[in-house]
Amino acid sequence: MGGHIGLILTLANPELVHSLVLTGSSGLYEKSFGERTMDRNLALEFVRVTEAAAIASAVWLGRGDEKSADKAAVDAMRRAFDGLSMDGTVVIGEGERDEAPMLYIGEKVGRGGPDAPGIDIALDPLEGTTICARGGVGAISVIAAAEKGCLLFAPDVYMDKIACGPQAKGVIDIDKSATENIQRVAAALKKKVNDLTVVILDRPRHTDLISEVRRAGARIQLIGDGDVSAALATGWPESGIDLLIGIGGAPEGVISAAALQCLGGDFQGRLIFRNEDEKSRATKMGIKDFGRRYAISELASGSVLFCATGVTDGPLLKGVKTLSEGKALTHSIVMRSKSGTVRTIEAHHDLNRKPAT
Repeated sequence: MGGHIGLILTLANPELVHSLVLTGSSGLYEKSFGERTMDRNLALEFVRVTEAAAIASAVWLGRGDEKSADKAAVDAMRRAFDGLSMDGTVVIGEGERDEAPMLYIGEKVGRGGPDAPGIDIALDPLEGTTICARGGVGAISVIAAAEKGCLLFAPDVYMDKIACGPQAKGVIDIDKSATENIQRVAAALKKKVNDLTVVILDRPRHTDLISEVRRAGARIQLIGDGDVSAALATGWPESGIDLLIGIGGAPEGVISAAALQCLGGDFQGRLIFRNEDEKSRATKMGIKDFGRRYAISELASGSVLFCATGVTDGPLLKGVKTLSEGKALTHSIVMRSKSGTVRTIEAHHDLNRKPAT
C-alpha cells in the first residue's frame, strides 16, 4: 500500500521527489499503473442505469405527455449514476448547463475518487420522447461511453449522416449521392437494389432524398423519431435495415457512431449549422472546421462502451413490460468495441424490494 502511495505522489508531483525506492511493491508489477481505464464490468453497471431510466419513462407510455416521460427518465438515470464507481463527465446530454437541470453537458457523474476511471459519457435517457408519449415503436434509453477525449464534443445542431453495418464498412461516402451509396451497399451485401432497405427520418427536409431513393429502386422505412435505434439496426442483420441516410441531431450521431464502433459498422457525419449563433456555440466547444466530414473513428474512438434498454417495442429491443405484483421485465443490449462482445440481457425487476436500478 505504501508503494502505491509513493507512486501516486511521484506521478502527481514529480518536482517534490528526488528519488524513490520501492521494495516488493505491487505497483512495480502494474503495467498500466497511473492509467485510469474502463473496467469491463462497468458496461454491465451501465445497463442498470438505462434499465432505471426505461422503467421510469415507461410509466408515461402512450399518455401523451412528452415532458413528464423525459423528466422521469432523466431523474432516474441521474440517481442511478450516483452508485457507479467512476469519474464521469457528460459530453452529450440533455443540453447546456443553462438549458437542463441535470445531465447537462459538463456535469460530473459517478462517485469519483482517486482510483475511479475518467470517462466521457454520451447519453439520452429517453431517445424517442414522442414515440413513448404516443406508444409508438422503438423508444430506448441509451448510454455510450469512452475514455477521456474519445467522444466528439458535439454541439446540439443538425448532422448529415450515413450509416451501415459491418458488411458494407468502407464503401459508404457521405459526399456521394444517395443513389451511388445505395448501389455500393447493395453490392457489398450481395443484394439487389430493390431488396435493400433504407431508413430515413420522415421530415419535410428529406422530400428530395426520399424521391431519389425511390427512383434508385430501394425500399424505404420512414421513421418519425429515434434515429439512434435506426442507425444501430443497420449493424444488426436480423433487423432488415441496411442503410441510414439523412439529417438528424448531431448528439444522436455521436451515440450512433459509438454503437456502430462496437458492432463493426460504419458511420460518417457532417455538422449542419443554420445560423451564426450555432457556429458560435460550436466554436466554444472546440469545433473549428464547420464543413468537416467526420469518420466514425473521429466521432467515437478507443475503447467504447454502449448500452441501451428498450422503452417501447422496436426492431432490436423489446419494451418494458409491467407485470403483476409490482414487477417489471426489461430487455437490454450491451456492447464493447474492444472485445466485440454483444450481450442481450432480459432482467426481471421486483420494484417492491428496490428502486428501479
